[in-house]
Amino acid sequence: MVFETGAIILVAILLIVLVTIFMGVKTVPQGEEWTVERLGRYTRTLQPGLNLIVPYVDRIGHKLSMMESVLDIPSQEVISKDNATVTADGVMFFQVLDVAKASYEVQNLHLALINLAMTNIRSVIGAMDLDEALSQRDLINAKLLAVIDQATTPWGVKVTRIELRNIQPPGNLLEAMAKQMTAERSKRADILTAEGDKQAAILRAEGQKQSAILEAEGRREAAFRDAEARERLAQAEAKATQMVSEAISGGNVSAVNYFVAQKYVEALGRFADSPNQKTLLLPVEATGILGSLAGIAELARDAVASRNSGGSGGGGGSPRPPSSPPPRGPAPEATIVAASGTGTTPPVPGTPRGPWGAQPQG
Repeated sequence: MVFETGAIILVAILLIVLVTIFMGVKTVPQGEEWTVERLGRYTRTLQPGLNLIVPYVDRIGHKLSMMESVLDIPSQEVISKDNATVTADGVMFFQVLDVAKASYEVQNLHLALINLAMTNIRSVIGAMDLDEALSQRDLINAKLLAVIDQATTPWGVKVTRIELRNIQPPGNLLEAMAKQMTAERSKRADILTAEGDKQAAILRAEGQKQSAILEAEGRREAAFRDAEARERLAQAEAKATQMVSEAISGGNVSAVNYFVAQKYVEALGRFADSPNQKTLLLPVEATGILGSLAGIAELARDAVASRNSGGSGGGGGSPRPPSSPPPRGPAPEATIVAASGTGTTPPVPGTPRGPWGAQPQG
């Protein structure tokens, strides 16, 4: 009986020892820190690894993660500066730097961080217009980070980042924004179309202007060249008239016959080229024309004789007198017979006879 009692006491003592050892030895995982409370008062912080505490006197107070954590901020309705109601939510990234402060300076750290973030979101978005809130999320995130990080410093917490996940306007406001965007895009399209039409009109006007300038310059150049041609033709006519006058004054009437024959041939050519004259009957006796052309031969003969006399004068001989023209008589009349009747042209004066002239009609 005594043996059994002693065995029971020994087993109880072993159990107490084992429980004491278990209560005094603590293993802290990596990335966590635990607080130790002795008789309800914070004494120290256990680091990752194997740690010993006083059993029955010390106990573990709080177990906090030292890694960066993500906290979801629930959505809430926020009224902007221009009285537009939007729904906003986000996420917060934070890290515990001091376990003692995070455990004993604030109660329910996660709930405190969530409420702090929600109130500051309302404050920041409420001070901005809807367009600014929708387009300047980076500015909102920066303001929220600065305010919340400063507020959580006494808690031993470092807020590393705050991101607005969604800013959702109501349905009717979205429809109005869609209509506004459509109208704005239509306005931009109309402006671009008008600018394109303006540029096209300007380019067309510039092209027409350059074309008109080039056409005017071309007409001016053509007018200058026409005037120059007429001037040279007039000079040639004047020179020919002068030469004829000099020939007549020198007693050479053959030059007059030359010009009369030339005009006669030109007149016949115009008759042939006339659009309303398809048939031209030349007279059988065209000797009037040949008699007029005899003046050309005499002019050529006189020119050759003058040149030969000038060449022989260099050899010391006496100059030859100009050959006298063959005797002239009244020139025969040239008759042109047409389909409508018979006409008689006036006789060509001074037409020579002989081998170069025409014989009178019988």
